[in-house]
Order: sequence, then C-alpha cells, then structure tokens
Amino acid sequence: MIIAIDGPSGAGKSTVAKAVAKKLGFSCLDTGAMYRAIAWQAVADGVPFDDDAALGQVARTHEIAFGHVEGDPVPKRVFIGGVEVTDAIRTAEIDRAVSPVSAAPSVREALVEQQRRIGRAGDYVVEGRDIGTVVFPEAPVKVFLTASDEERAHRRVRQNVDRGIGSIDYDEVLADLRRRDEIDSSRATSPLRPADDAVRLDSTGRYIEDVIDEICALADEARA
Repeated sequence: MIIAIDGPSGAGKSTVAKAVAKKLGFSCLDTGAMYRAIAWQAVADGVPFDDDAALGQVARTHEIAFGHVEGDPVPKRVFIGGVEVTDAIRTAEIDRAVSPVSAAPSVREALVEQQRRIGRAGDYVVEGRDIGTVVFPEAPVKVFLTASDEERAHRRVRQNVDRGIGSIDYDEVLADLRRRDEIDSSRATSPLRPADDAVRLDSTGRYIEDVIDEICALADEARA
C-alpha cells in the first residue's frame, strides 16, 4: 500500500511522513532527499543547471541509497555514489540548487523510475511534490499538505537551527521558500499541484500529532 504525501517545501511532509510510517509499520521514502542528492552531485561536478542531458546523466549513473537503523523504517542516512551526503544536502546552497535541478525532465524521469521500483517493494509512505499525480497516481491514500508561507519559514529556520545546517535568517528562508514554490508550481514537467482526489490538509497552527492521526485514519479507511 502506498500513502502519497505531497506539498510545498516546509509544509512538514518529512516529519509527518516519518511519523505516519512508524505508527503504521510502513517504510518511508523521502523523494526530496533523492533530488537533493542529485543537486549535490551536480554542484560537485560543476554541471550547469540548464543542461538537461548532463543532469540526466548524473541521475542515471549515480546510485542513491538510504541507510537504516535496524528495526526503524525511517532512513537516517543518504548516500549517492557511495558517498554519504546526509548533512551536505541540507545546506542553503543545495536549497537553492534543488528546484532547478529537479525541474529537469531527464532527472525526473530517472528518479521516478527508481521511486516506483522502491515503493512497489512493500508498504510505503512516500513524500514529495508529484507522488500522487505522477509517481503513484493509483495510491489509495493521497494527501496534499500545506501551511502558510510564514509558518513554513519559521519551521525551516527552527529546523536549521536544530541541525546546525542551512540559513537561519527568516527573511532569506521565506524568500527562498516562495522562490521554490514558484519554480516547482510552474515547471513544465510534473509541476507541484494536488491530485484531483487528494485530501488537502493545512497544518497552519495545528498540532502535528493531529495531522498524523488524520492521515493514519485515512489509511485505516483505505485498508478497510
């Protein structure tokens, strides 16, 4: 069974997806980390963000893997080409790079193929921006998770402070989120939008536990 959670950056997708996976005993797939890994590799290799063919080559030839702690369905580490990039893909530089890189049609084609292969191997909570519309349109549970721009920016700043990675300047983070929203929503390939049959959840001002419980209830209904 696939639970698809889509939404803009900073909406809480990763936090919610991991918690739902743990509660239901599912595995969790963070597709955003996959695109970030490709963006990191593109930056490291000096690949221009407007070179679709070269970006596609990066995505096709560099294997992305996740590291798990035994008994925990949520991956803790991210690798590309055997190199751990768990922290490196969360920097402000990669925040800026990931939207143009993920907009490349050849990158999306390569990673969607990987995502489908992984997700079809078992019960997964899959989060990203085009999961319910492109990657798993047949998913029985689809959620489009949003929050206000301001709340998303505050969350991202707090997250960056906790991790010690990325910008902690609120205005910079807010501007970057809005820029990413514009790029992700207007790209020609797999734009960010809710699936027609997705349940829309606005997490602004809500306890995260309530959002998690609501998604778990949707999963229970689908399984019944």
